[in-house]
Amino acid sequence: MSLAPPLKHPLALRAGSSASSGLLRWLVGLGGIGLFGVAVIDSSMIPIPLPGSTDLLLLILCAHPYTSPALAISFVAWAVAGSIAGGYLTWRTGQKGGDAALDRTIGSKKLKPVIRWVKRNGALSVSVAALLPPPIPLLPFLLTAGALGVPAGRFLVSFGAARLVRYSLIGWLGITYGRHFLHMWQHTMAGWSTPVLTIYLGLVALGACYGLWKFFRQKK
Repeated sequence: MSLAPPLKHPLALRAGSSASSGLLRWLVGLGGIGLFGVAVIDSSMIPIPLPGSTDLLLLILCAHPYTSPALAISFVAWAVAGSIAGGYLTWRTGQKGGDAALDRTIGSKKLKPVIRWVKRNGALSVSVAALLPPPIPLLPFLLTAGALGVPAGRFLVSFGAARLVRYSLIGWLGITYGRHFLHMWQHTMAGWSTPVLTIYLGLVALGACYGLWKFFRQKK
């Protein structure tokens, strides 16, 4: 059952073509479950070529004309839950793989400053990384926290709290200013909305497939 309300008319954002409206309706129609899946991938070891994909999808969902404040809160909850699940899997990989997993995934040159930061600040380093927007990388901090033995409870609390703050802010921006953004899109991106959405979805799908292949290859 879809978690987003049925679309009985086009979005306030009109891309100027039925194809773009259909793509956007499909993206919004993913609802909370689609957002949960993107958030899991976004916080896991599966690389998505567009950092902040969860942020963008959450913003679109909350800016939808039919999205009420209560529904926006549920979208934020789905995003937080998915991010915690993906982040825990990454932390667990670092805990099981230790230094070998860090060196293989990140590389020794990029690893030293991250290790120093996590050793000095512990779970706080995870909170800071989870709050900061792209291009700040999240994966090294989650892996290093697991490899250096940051306790699971402390990790989940710090990471979950940071994600709650971040996604709550994005949800509020979507409800408050998102529809104005969609209106601007209508006038400035009318001829480009379909290619942009198609490329975005294609990159996410390709990144997920490549990440899964790389993950299972390293696991073997």
